[in-house]
Amino acid sequence: ETKHGGSKNGKKEGLSGSSFFTWFMVIALLGVWTSVAVVWFELVDYEEVLAKAKDFRYNLSEVLQGKLGIYDADGDGDFDVEDAKVLLGKYKHRWNNYIIQLSYSLIKEPLKKLKEKQESKKEEIKDEEGKKKARKGKDATDQKDKKAVDMNKLKKDSDKAKKDKGKEKEKSLDKNVKSKEATKKSASEKDGTIQVGKDKETKKITRKKRNKQSSGCLKERSVPAQPTSPESEETIQPAEKSYVESGKAFPKKKKKPKLLNKFDKTIKAELDAAEKLRKKGKVEEALRAFEALVSQYPQSPRARYGKAQSEDDLAEKMRSNEMLQKAINTYDEVVSLPNVPSDLIKLSLKREADRQQFLGRMRGSLVTLQKLVQLFPSDTSFKNDLGVGYLLIGDNSNAKKVYEEVLSLAPNDGFAKVHYGFILKAENKIAESIPYLKEGLESGDPGTNDGRFYFHLGDALQRMGDKEAYKWYELGYQRGHFASVWQRSLYNVKGLKAQPWWTARETGYTELVKSLEKNWKLIRDEGLAVMDKKRSLFLPEDENLREKGDWSQFTLWQQGRKNENACKSVPKTCALLERFPEATGCRRGQIKYSIMHPGTHVWPHTGPTNCRLRMHLGLVIPKEGCRIRCAQENRTWEEGKVLIFDDSFEHEVWQDAENYRLIFIVDVWHPELTAQQRRTLPAI
Repeated sequence: ETKHGGSKNGKKEGLSGSSFFTWFMVIALLGVWTSVAVVWFELVDYEEVLAKAKDFRYNLSEVLQGKLGIYDADGDGDFDVEDAKVLLGKYKHRWNNYIIQLSYSLIKEPLKKLKEKQESKKEEIKDEEGKKKARKGKDATDQKDKKAVDMNKLKKDSDKAKKDKGKEKEKSLDKNVKSKEATKKSASEKDGTIQVGKDKETKKITRKKRNKQSSGCLKERSVPAQPTSPESEETIQPAEKSYVESGKAFPKKKKKPKLLNKFDKTIKAELDAAEKLRKKGKVEEALRAFEALVSQYPQSPRARYGKAQSEDDLAEKMRSNEMLQKAINTYDEVVSLPNVPSDLIKLSLKREADRQQFLGRMRGSLVTLQKLVQLFPSDTSFKNDLGVGYLLIGDNSNAKKVYEEVLSLAPNDGFAKVHYGFILKAENKIAESIPYLKEGLESGDPGTNDGRFYFHLGDALQRMGDKEAYKWYELGYQRGHFASVWQRSLYNVKGLKAQPWWTARETGYTELVKSLEKNWKLIRDEGLAVMDKKRSLFLPEDENLREKGDWSQFTLWQQGRKNENACKSVPKTCALLERFPEATGCRRGQIKYSIMHPGTHVWPHTGPTNCRLRMHLGLVIPKEGCRIRCAQENRTWEEGKVLIFDDSFEHEVWQDAENYRLIFIVDVWHPELTAQQRRTLPAI
């Protein structure tokens, strides 16, 4: 009975210990092998299961967050640990505490993930929140300052008035009048050279190239056009010195000019539509639109000004002087209309004067500038422009008076100071010119950051024996006005090889050099004959380059043009040179005899351009006492030999011999200039 599971009293007992262990082992092994089978045969996609679990967890978190949103205690839009702490501190009743504790326990696990998700979202919208904060800054300030309601109301009324006035202003201005700097410079910038006096000073203001004008140069332009190809000349003149660089605070933003009178405000929509066409570059359509407005509203100053601007733009597009003259006439018509806003008068006359200068009509421009000064006598900027207008026609005396008047009204006007200093230097008042040039440059005022003023200040300091000159040359180089401290020409083509001294082989003009050296006696004898019989043909150097002494020159070619009368005196020399167009066709140089007598010293100076090289052929050379320095190297001449140097580098000459020195100077194009550049570069 015991073997068959019975007992002494006849009742059955449970499973024996061995039977229980056997079944336990069977089930365990079955579970293990089942798990192995599941993993081995990939019966379950664990990644999908985990993803669903993760989604379920986040969904649960979001559901809980939504239901518990009513317990948001700190106003941040969600329920989190901080809300629970606040509520636990606020609710005194046990039941409320129990609810909060229960809520906190329910979300304790997913809360960590939720906060991570929130942190991620906050990073993604960080930029947007910054913008919102900036926009809400004013509102927040208003909320904090509720007690100052009256002051805020006044401020709002003021802002509203400004906005109303802003709506009345013209949406766009003439692109050439946007920059005060461009306007001030325009009067003093003209291609080529402009005589500015009758004394022996250099007397010229060289006009900086304007990118817009060079790209829109006109077919019949009365002054040489700057070429626009990538190989064309680029005058080294950077933008104005920033206020940060000069150590000054940024000036307040200027108010937009008021261009509309009461009547023009009533047709503002039509004016804006026409102006929009012009701004989009649809010049012809804009011109037709403004012409229609002028025809319909002949007394509208803004419509006529828009017509002038469109004609101006079209003239540039067509490269037509005729169309540009129409624009000039229309600008003048604007001022003659009734009820023209003063800002519109200023813009019209300033642009009219600028366009007249562009066409080379300097005296007409001067009349326009005089009209501006008469209409707005308290505006010193117009007086400054008028001073430049006088300089452009060579009237230094009146220019000087204008700048003296400006400085009496505005003693710290940097623009007036640099120009007044320039005039003093042209009068050979070297010491007096230095403080005006220096203070003007240091002011950082618009129109002062110009290579010419660094050039003349350094030159004046050199002539006074002041080594501070090279400090200003260095500063001019750092600001992009000079190619280097030693190479200070202002009208340059970028990328040309630059070195003080050259060999004939380096220039590629070996045939010219050989011809000069082979025929040096012929050239010498014709020059000596002129000295003996026609000494008056040798004219004194007139650029105020001498500290002392006697230095004269007899010119055969200048700016690529032959002096026929001069060549009659030296016919064989001129015939010899006709074979070499690199010399006779060099419109940025000269061919001339140069005689220098004992006791002469030529100040350190530089030529105007890096586009030429200068050859010196020795004709009559004293054995001792004559030398030339270019950059940091001194050399001497030899009879019958050619020296070649780049005169855009600083050079200086001493003649301390007992007899005169006679040389023959031949300028040639820089060998790296292309044929196109040689044809198109303006003459100097």
